[in-house]
Amino acid sequence: MPDFSCENEARSKGYKLVCGVDEAGRGPLAGPVCAAAVILPDNCEIEGLNDSKKISEKKRESLFDIIKEKAIAYSIAYGSLEEIEEYNILEATYLAMNRAIEGLNTKADFALIDGNRVPKGIKIPCETVVKGDSKSCSIAAASILAKVTRDRLMLEYDKKYPQYLFAQHKGYGTKAHYEAIKQHGVCEIHRLSFLKNVLG
Repeated sequence: MPDFSCENEARSKGYKLVCGVDEAGRGPLAGPVCAAAVILPDNCEIEGLNDSKKISEKKRESLFDIIKEKAIAYSIAYGSLEEIEEYNILEATYLAMNRAIEGLNTKADFALIDGNRVPKGIKIPCETVVKGDSKSCSIAAASILAKVTRDRLMLEYDKKYPQYLFAQHKGYGTKAHYEAIKQHGVCEIHRLSFLKNVLG
């Protein structure tokens, strides 16, 4: 379970406002990538907080509002479909993470970033935490905000494009999704660079 060890270590070096940063939606075949940055109060207790992939959709939804209520600051941002196609998914993820950090209305002075690569362009000191969403409370909180926000967006797309069943798979490459693409072709939110092999 995540705790505040990483945050406390950063604070021991003199940093005061430590944000956790994570993304959702790097792997899907459709839609943007979403990132969130969250600053939690020192040793803030949020029951059930964990890596968004390890908890149910219902639990993520309930934690979403609790995190927003308890956070000192939070920010959610996207890397657009156009940016994914123009650059690549990694660069678009970096853009989203930078936007999330920059969008905090109380500015962080240090960032803990899920993964093993420091995103380009980050203007504050930071460090990466491998599997950070299961180690750091701030990163776990960011993972939930990013995941719930992106899933809600995919539910909106499902209303517009019901034939692709986005509500079920949120744009990931399931069998049903690939079959829908073969039957209906692609729509305007599909990542064509992810579908080259499918489309021939």
